[in-house]
Amino acid sequence: MFLKTSFTTLIVGVFVVYVLHTCWVMYGIVYTKPCDNPKDANCITPFLAGNPKLQLSIYTVLRPNAEGGHTLIYKEDKFDVNSKFEKTVNVSLPKKTRNNGTLYALIFVHQADVNPWQDPRQVHLTAQLTTYMVPKQPEISLISGEDQMQGPEKAQQRTRRDGNPAAKGGAGSTSASASDHPTSHWRSRLTFNVVGDHFLFDREYLPGDVHRYLRVFQNGKKVVYLPLLFVDELSNRVKDLVEINSTSTELPLTISYDSISLGRLRFWIHMQDAVYSLQQFGFTEKDADEIKGIFVDTNLYFLALTFFVAAFHLLFDFLAFKNDISFWKQKKSMVGMSSKAVLWRCFSTIVIFLYLLDEQTSLLVLIPAGIGSIIEVWKVKKAFKIQVSWKSGKPSFLFGKLDESERRTEEYDTLAMKYLSYLLYPLCIGGAVYALIFLRYKSWYSWLINSLVNGVYAFGFLFMLPQLFVNYKLKSVAHLPWKAFMYKAFNTFIDDVFAFIITMPTSHRLACFRDDVVFLIYLYQRWLYPVDKTRVNEYGVSYDEKPKGKTHKD
Repeated sequence: MFLKTSFTTLIVGVFVVYVLHTCWVMYGIVYTKPCDNPKDANCITPFLAGNPKLQLSIYTVLRPNAEGGHTLIYKEDKFDVNSKFEKTVNVSLPKKTRNNGTLYALIFVHQADVNPWQDPRQVHLTAQLTTYMVPKQPEISLISGEDQMQGPEKAQQRTRRDGNPAAKGGAGSTSASASDHPTSHWRSRLTFNVVGDHFLFDREYLPGDVHRYLRVFQNGKKVVYLPLLFVDELSNRVKDLVEINSTSTELPLTISYDSISLGRLRFWIHMQDAVYSLQQFGFTEKDADEIKGIFVDTNLYFLALTFFVAAFHLLFDFLAFKNDISFWKQKKSMVGMSSKAVLWRCFSTIVIFLYLLDEQTSLLVLIPAGIGSIIEVWKVKKAFKIQVSWKSGKPSFLFGKLDESERRTEEYDTLAMKYLSYLLYPLCIGGAVYALIFLRYKSWYSWLINSLVNGVYAFGFLFMLPQLFVNYKLKSVAHLPWKAFMYKAFNTFIDDVFAFIITMPTSHRLACFRDDVVFLIYLYQRWLYPVDKTRVNEYGVSYDEKPKGKTHKD
């Protein structure tokens, strides 16, 4: 008991140290030590302190380092750093871009009435206006074969197929080739910022993350830095992407500008680098988009709350995993435990994992679902006392026998499942038939997985009722893993918060709130059937027994 307690305490201690260390790192990111004495030689003064007249010019170019071929798409003659604006312009696409090519934007902040290419005190950055992504596979009606797209969209897709030489092999080969190969997509938003603070940098404490954006020049004895220009890549979301085809001669581009503080700039640089690192490790554009949404669609205070909630979610996940594994590892008897509920949890977890995989959900949701499926398969092996032996490369399964107490629990479990089947099966079959007639899917496999998962999400919590029925018949909840249950209950309420932050299918989001009701019923049974410590359990131990020994005489 001491070793278990000390291990849990160690984990909680590591968690506290991790949270404190993260808070210290975040403070180091947003806080920059200023130069105390403006006349000091180590001070780097801002160019914006002299209120210069500035101009904004944005060009498009096929290659980021090209010396020619620039096309002016937007110009702001009187550019005010502290004035926020958002403008939409139409951008003409070159032929190379339309043929699955790329296009970049060159953003210049320079002195007014001076050509940016000849201004020695200009700052510029390159932003990518296109990205490659696998197009979403079209959905069709499995009965009639009608495409989901109607009208102009369908005609546009037909035009794109006719213009594509690879599409002459038929519709089947067209959809297969279109879904396999990434195509060029247009980023319909361009967001950039300039630091509006007149901050005095100290050379000795110059942050490394700001250094790459810093351009300086010598003005007498002073060192002056030019405006800090920053392109916000986190604002490029998947929902804003538009597929480019050979007929797309002109596309709209929303140019958004706002000033930014130095602390927020440094925080944004670190987050942008973190997302880039994840993409280098194999995260797709869609996976990275989920993380971008956490930072872009929420304010900083809510973002800080999200961090602490995520940290506690990680802690409770680990503790629930540890206690759940320990409980089932020591479990020798299934007295009071619904084996049907264990089998159903295993089946539903696998179905949910396949559904999330088919929907191309974020790895933030997909990976925990996959690990949970493996654990549930192991629980089924323990619950049904399955032993696997290999003979000549073929597995053979041996099921263990039940004792008298386990048979009584199995009877209650079977009786509960019998009552549930009268309600559950017609609802699931009816929902699958309705979806087949009125909804559209990518394939028959997609319809099957969606029908199964809708049954799991909509009526799956009914399969938790056999355990409640067994508890009611036995008038006891002492056989349940309450430590793991409580950690999972905390995580369920935390999942309610994440349901509004991380993008996920609507049915998966509703399932988070459904689990809240089930845990509340379990808590009610915990209060209704308190543990009788004087009763001898299945191991022959009573918790109220006094230790045997000789009485002490005064």
